[in-house]
Amino acid sequence: MINTLFILILALLTAGFIAAFIRLVRGPYLPDRVVALDLISILVMGFIVVYAVRFNQAAYLDVAIILALITFLGTVAFAYYLERRA
Repeated sequence: MINTLFILILALLTAGFIAAFIRLVRGPYLPDRVVALDLISILVMGFIVVYAVRFNQAAYLDVAIILALITFLGTVAFAYYLERRA
């Protein structure tokens, strides 16, 4: 039962990743691409957390937290860039 749940979670994360990648490629405007890139990084964090929980590897949770901090700083930098550009 729990293995089926992990497979379902990974399938949903993969579907979200594909949809976000399509928006990243086709996004007509730069803010659309920035949001899609932010979503992709959040989905990657989801993959890391699911892997950490599934295989009982607590060290990967630290990696997900560091990735979240870097993603937040990147999003703030993009927002600053977009504000200055306009």
